[in-house]
Amino acid sequence: MAQLLIELFSEEIPARMQLQAARDFERLFGDRAKAQGLTWDSLKAYVGPRRLALHVEGLPLEQAAVTEEVKGPKDGAPEQAMAGFLRKVGLTQDQLVLENGVWMARIEKPAKSTAEVLPGILEDVILTFPWPKSMRSGTSSFRWVRPLKRILFLFDGKVIPLSVGGVTSGDLTQGHRVLSSGEAFAVRDFADYQQKLRDNFVILDHIERQSLILDKANEACADAGCALMDDHGLLEEVAGLNEWPTPLLGDMDPKFLSLPPEVIKTSMRTHQKYFAVRDLSTGKMAAKFVIVANQLASDGGAEIRRGNAKVLSARLSDGVFFWSEDNRKGNFDAWLHKLNGVTFHARLGTMAQRVARIEALAQVIAPLVKADVSLATQAAHLAKADLASYMVGEFPELQGVMGGYYAEAAKLPGDVAEAIREHYKPQGPSDSVPEGAVSAAVALADKIDTLVGFFAIDEKPTGSKDPYALRRAALGILRILRQHNVRASLSELVAAWYQSLLIYAGEGRAVYVDTDNWRGSAGPRWAEGETEVYDNYLRDFRAGLLESPVFVIPTDRDYDLDLQFEHVTNTPKVDNALLTFRDFRAVSAEFADFFADRLKVMLKDEGVRFDVVEAGFAVKDDDMVRTVARIKALENVLASPAGTELQAAYTRVANILNAEAKKGALPTAEPKLLSSAPEVETALTQQVIALTPVLERLIDAEQFEEALDKLAGLRGAVDAFLDGVLVNSDVAAERENRLSLLSALRRLFDGVGDLSKLA
Repeated sequence: MAQLLIELFSEEIPARMQLQAARDFERLFGDRAKAQGLTWDSLKAYVGPRRLALHVEGLPLEQAAVTEEVKGPKDGAPEQAMAGFLRKVGLTQDQLVLENGVWMARIEKPAKSTAEVLPGILEDVILTFPWPKSMRSGTSSFRWVRPLKRILFLFDGKVIPLSVGGVTSGDLTQGHRVLSSGEAFAVRDFADYQQKLRDNFVILDHIERQSLILDKANEACADAGCALMDDHGLLEEVAGLNEWPTPLLGDMDPKFLSLPPEVIKTSMRTHQKYFAVRDLSTGKMAAKFVIVANQLASDGGAEIRRGNAKVLSARLSDGVFFWSEDNRKGNFDAWLHKLNGVTFHARLGTMAQRVARIEALAQVIAPLVKADVSLATQAAHLAKADLASYMVGEFPELQGVMGGYYAEAAKLPGDVAEAIREHYKPQGPSDSVPEGAVSAAVALADKIDTLVGFFAIDEKPTGSKDPYALRRAALGILRILRQHNVRASLSELVAAWYQSLLIYAGEGRAVYVDTDNWRGSAGPRWAEGETEVYDNYLRDFRAGLLESPVFVIPTDRDYDLDLQFEHVTNTPKVDNALLTFRDFRAVSAEFADFFADRLKVMLKDEGVRFDVVEAGFAVKDDDMVRTVARIKALENVLASPAGTELQAAYTRVANILNAEAKKGALPTAEPKLLSSAPEVETALTQQVIALTPVLERLIDAEQFEEALDKLAGLRGAVDAFLDGVLVNSDVAAERENRLSLLSALRRLFDGVGDLSKLA
């Protein structure tokens, strides 16, 4: 067994690409080595600002013989297809094998020395490496993330010859750009390589660099009575910027502490890659920062600290100006006016129109979360205003956060300020859910507008593509609904979004056209100046007399509306005067299916059995909170002794009904108490009749566990009935009544969940 050492040495690799590059190097090399019949004991990639390395232990000196299977044409394929396949694999047809109607070629590749195989593997990895961005240098067509300078390629202590992009392999590498001599040096193996890099001021392991930064930064902070603020993303980034990281504690002008701490931290992080520091005595942000230098200064870092403090002061001075200007009286009104000129999406209108929709949705949602409607409406009206502020223009990641501060400065109610600050939450699985009722209402309105809006213009996620993060928004809605126990029908929320479009009636804009219904001349026809039909149609929609919100708001009552509709239906593009959306019914159905899929994923991640999830969803209830309660109840009962009774009773009933259904339609009438019926039949019929209204009340009250327990209690009566009578009686009336009894019994089970889905 031998060792393999590879280093691809280049100009600086962007820090954001480094860790993924290491994972890709391990994956690509490992996959190709396995395909060549190679095995190993360990394989690990290392990455730094100027190098991507791979260390493999336990490689054999000779690969194993490999049999490659190549799939060919189906049996009976045209002769030309077979001839082409035979030329490709270099075999004759009698050397092929027919498997499941498909010709297969098995190509035996004899064993080679590993040293012969490795150059092809590494060359393929380099040429197909999936950098997010790459570049060419000089006149070569070869692409790499940055110009490639050296290839270190050692196997069993010997250089493996390889040339890629004009770079030839060897046993040389280089140390730190500034702290080392700059001369290349040779290495023998991985231990020698790692030690000589350290001797030349390079720490190879990214994780080790992270640990060193944390340890030394915490040590410097502790001496000053401070503590480093956690920021793992920044830690990964600065570890990717420095080969010999040296944390230094700098001082910031205390006057900048008057700024919101998020502004200071964001400015430090975004522009300068500094860590923010917390004062241990007060728990608040300290007038200090931690910079990670990539060198050892002769003055102990004093000049580095001074220079970086000067740069930070310039940055934060801009922040002070923005903060002062943004807090002027009347800014909210000015910002909201500016949003009229900001496009949210070409087919969804301006940001001001989006705000109006969110405001209308918040009025509908507020009672569902037991929030004050007036406060929720006010918060929704102002939630996006800070997008036009100076501070958010400089730091977009502070949207919402700054709006909350500006609301506090304007002496707005605390719930309003909190809702503005939190309405983007949760932004991911690790983010918290808004706790206040007003905040929850506005957060739901914001996310529902995003989701329904993009569904209405047919911009749904497809496969792995989700450019508008709609899956994340859906999971955020589900978390809010569950945490606040919001009892809302998804179809009603979709309808509320369409209803919100009516706010544009006063603006004289044509906002919504159901192109599916208008196409083919369906619906009312309009003639020039014919406004009475429009007025009646709009009135009926507002009164809830129409099945779906199909309405038009014309830009000009004297406009030839016939021509306008013709333009809309034949040209799906949208001009400045008209926004068109898909049919409400289609969007509502897709919306419900989309949420069902997201909730299934969420519940499975929580450990709920797949079959239990499917059984609960089979009821087709678009109240997600009630669906979760149903599934959780089913999960709890199935884990108890009653679960065995429940499944056994259901299975016997379902098996008979399924068998009889193959012979013809099952009876739908309610079971009757026949005087000639055996005692066991009468007893079960009485129990089913008595239990039906009880179960309906329990299900309406969402007492699903109690309902399931009562169904499980029928096990004895079901067994006695099925053991004591012949369901498929020769007497037609008896057979029909007994099947009616079993059908009624299954309907009781189905009211709680489809138990046929259970394993």
